[in-house]
Amino acid sequence: MNRAFDAIVIGAGQAGPPLAGRLTDAGMTVALVERHLVGGTCVNTGCMPTKTLVASARVAHQVRRSADYGVLVDGNVSIDLPHVMARARGVTETSRGNVESWLGSMKGLTLLRGHARFEQPDTLRINDETISAPRIFINVGGRARIPEDMPGVADISYLTNTSILQLTSLPEHLAVIGGSYIGLEFAQMFRRFGCAVTVVERQSRLIAREDEDVSEAIRDILEAEGITVRTSAECIAFARHTKGTAVTVDCHTGGREIVASHVLLAVGRRPNTDDLGLQRAGIETDQHGYIVVDDTLATNVPGIWAMGDCNGRGAFTHTAYNDFEIVAANVLDGEDRRVSARIPCYALFTDPPLGRVGMTDAQARASGRPLLTSKRPMTRVGRAVERGETQGFMKAVADAETRRILGAAILGTSGDEAIHGVIDLMNADASFDTLKWAVPIHPTVSELLPTLVGGLKPAGGDQAG
Repeated sequence: MNRAFDAIVIGAGQAGPPLAGRLTDAGMTVALVERHLVGGTCVNTGCMPTKTLVASARVAHQVRRSADYGVLVDGNVSIDLPHVMARARGVTETSRGNVESWLGSMKGLTLLRGHARFEQPDTLRINDETISAPRIFINVGGRARIPEDMPGVADISYLTNTSILQLTSLPEHLAVIGGSYIGLEFAQMFRRFGCAVTVVERQSRLIAREDEDVSEAIRDILEAEGITVRTSAECIAFARHTKGTAVTVDCHTGGREIVASHVLLAVGRRPNTDDLGLQRAGIETDQHGYIVVDDTLATNVPGIWAMGDCNGRGAFTHTAYNDFEIVAANVLDGEDRRVSARIPCYALFTDPPLGRVGMTDAQARASGRPLLTSKRPMTRVGRAVERGETQGFMKAVADAETRRILGAAILGTSGDEAIHGVIDLMNADASFDTLKWAVPIHPTVSELLPTLVGGLKPAGGDQAG
């Protein structure tokens, strides 16, 4: 039996439910298909549970530092990991329940539980039935990539960003394979929970997509907390050991092996597109399995769009939600919204966090434009001094001719929030003089932004004071 709908949405992650809401509000009948948990990565295994754990880790860190603030706490800090994990699960379950209730309130929506596979461009098979629609929107997300090129990985027990949330006892020694965003957040978190932690990264520095000064500062912050960092680990391999796993971390220099009780693989993500039957619909994918889309998120097959992590055009909750906004505006409102108009921004939620928008310094230099740069240490920020959290800096790079900011980074306390002043300025396509003459609230981290842009000078000058 085949059931016909006006639209089908595959996946109930960040883009799927709001799009279903817009479509049903427009009077369409909509099938939303979800094979696992409503809410997607962010709600279930990503942002919400992990940032809840980050909050617990920060409390532990602050308690250990309490004497610095004249607050005396008797006894040692201990971690009740089952309680910590239960708190994270509670946040997730509440959010997922809210999404499910929202979906249940949508008139015209049919929520189907099961795995969707294309039979042809307008038809999907779900369990024992087929459904069809002239409009299909794919929002299937991604999962942790398992590095099959690392010898021995199939012979050991390892954790991913999903399974690590099921731990009931603390690792004695956690080896984090991958020195990028997910890996570093978990590394600092478990170090603050009291674990020995080693970060192993193939490249010569952590989060290599960032500028070198950002990478170096983050490494300094992590090492100051007792995290061991091994970069340029050209040959990473695994073998079983009586104490857990022996990890080969370097084929040439230094200690060639570490022994860890637990191994976390954090070497990237892959899209959940390999078992959708995309070839039956003629939907094009790239060499990594991402669905190829144009600037409006349409696939090569008319009537089919792809949103979120599966399209390779962004790997964040906020970009997935913006994908929904673009598609809804174009399909329902007659607009011409495009991904290329989106200004990239994101954060690394270590403590202190990194807030980033636009180009790195390296990208700006590669553009060939005449540049202005400015950099200020967080020791210049009154709020950071008052909190006793002066690690990091803020910096910006601008086009000298257009007087537009091209990119900025804030590594420091509240950097993930303060960066939004620059994000808003860039989205408004306003001159940095607008921010220069703003009157921010004192004492805040954002109040140094006018000083930062006021110090923009031709690239190469010394502006770190």
